[in-house]
Amino acid sequence: MKKNNINYKKYKFTYIKTTLFTLFGCMLFLKGYTPFEKTGENYFHIMLNGQTVGTVGERDKAEELLIQARRNVASASSELMFMTADMGIVGEEVLWGAVDDEEDVIKNMESALKGSIRESLHRSYTMKVNDYLVNLASIDDVVSLLQAAINKYGGGEKFSVELKHDTLREFSAFTTNIVDNSLREEEEETDYRMDAGIEPALALMGNPEDTGDGEMEFEDYEQGILTMDFAEEVEVVETYLPENQLTSLEVAIDQVIKEQEVPGEYEVVSGDTLSEIAIRVNIPMDRIVEMNDSLESINSTLQIGQKLIITVPEPELSVTRVEQRYYEEYYDAEIEYIENDDWFTNQEVVRQKPSTGFRKVVADVSFVNDKEVSRQILKEEVVMEAVAKVVERGTKIPPTYIKPIYGGRRTSTFGPRRAPVRGASTYHKGVDWATATGTPVYASCGGTVAKAGWGSGYGYVVYINHIDGRQTRYAHLSKVLVSSGQYVKQGDRIALSGNTGVSSGPHLHFEMLINGSHVNPENYLDR
Repeated sequence: MKKNNINYKKYKFTYIKTTLFTLFGCMLFLKGYTPFEKTGENYFHIMLNGQTVGTVGERDKAEELLIQARRNVASASSELMFMTADMGIVGEEVLWGAVDDEEDVIKNMESALKGSIRESLHRSYTMKVNDYLVNLASIDDVVSLLQAAINKYGGGEKFSVELKHDTLREFSAFTTNIVDNSLREEEEETDYRMDAGIEPALALMGNPEDTGDGEMEFEDYEQGILTMDFAEEVEVVETYLPENQLTSLEVAIDQVIKEQEVPGEYEVVSGDTLSEIAIRVNIPMDRIVEMNDSLESINSTLQIGQKLIITVPEPELSVTRVEQRYYEEYYDAEIEYIENDDWFTNQEVVRQKPSTGFRKVVADVSFVNDKEVSRQILKEEVVMEAVAKVVERGTKIPPTYIKPIYGGRRTSTFGPRRAPVRGASTYHKGVDWATATGTPVYASCGGTVAKAGWGSGYGYVVYINHIDGRQTRYAHLSKVLVSSGQYVKQGDRIALSGNTGVSSGPHLHFEMLINGSHVNPENYLDR
């Protein structure tokens, strides 16, 4: 009995020993278990965006699996996506532990990443024209937008827009090109004929003996649009943007080709009037006055060379084109001038009246948008010759006129008025400035004193004749400081203001006459 008990214990010990060795072997060789080594952390729990996604036996393996998961999520869409990848790794040292299958870990990571996608960036195209930017969803939208710009001016049938990749740029950029479809068809036809043989090619090029020296008839000229191009540089680059930053094609076309008001400038030339300028620039006169501080009213006098601010309607993208046109027109010959060095520039006399002519014309007309900028006549047949207008004009700069007193309060303007006192005129022939008696009065312009003394109704008065044929008068003076025949310069003191003659109070009355007729002197004063 005792012997059996000893054998039992021996067999039990052997069984336990065998079992331990077997478990130890499994820990070493079976898949999915980490062997126990006294080397520190050997079992890692992975957290991604707050979710547990699996366990691995190596820390670097977690980074490797995350890269693969991100690649899988990104490859599922052609768009550029922003996603959160906040990964945490907790390591521990274990005797043994089960790790997750790598494919399962990757799938769990993909799920965590998809739930964190903040926004998708769409492949898009940014078009820049000067300071204007527009973002479009596709390259086709860019072409359609540019095509709409040339279609607006009638070039849609003959011309088309092409984008070419700019190989000199590091990122995806494109240059624009407007192609003449008819020339491309001719090139293709030439290539076809050349492939067919020498005789068809020669026939296409024409007879070499035909020198083309004969003068072209009107019907021989090509009519219509010859060339088109964009006036501004157009830049197109590929980019990635969120959908809310993209502009629809319809809105973009409206923004780009619709005319916007931009500041412009008009320089006054000889013969211009405000009404003629208003018609020429298609802006009402009162609007022009409103935009220009130099104009007090629609009746303000214009000076040659004066710069006027105007608004010019222009689209964001301007188109240039050259059109060949045949037309018949009445025309005027250019004015011929005879320069007279003894006359002032504001003096001129017509020596020959003009006569309108009639002609047939073929011309190349250049436009920027709808505005004609130049015209080159290719062929002209004059049916009736025009007679030029001949004008004799002066070359000397005319004298200037200044306000004859400093300060003063204007109390009466030029023109009809209610008589301020009995005996005063109801049509005021000058301008009045109220000022204290004894205020110095200065010559408005240099000239010769024609009268200095007492004048009926004027009280004490001074008349000055000027070299441009004008005369100025200074009335109701308290004292005259010059005499008849005396020459005075502009700004010389000629009198003191007063209240003499038919006067309602101390003031200076100032007149100007041109060719013996009274004019509003304020229209001719420089200050």
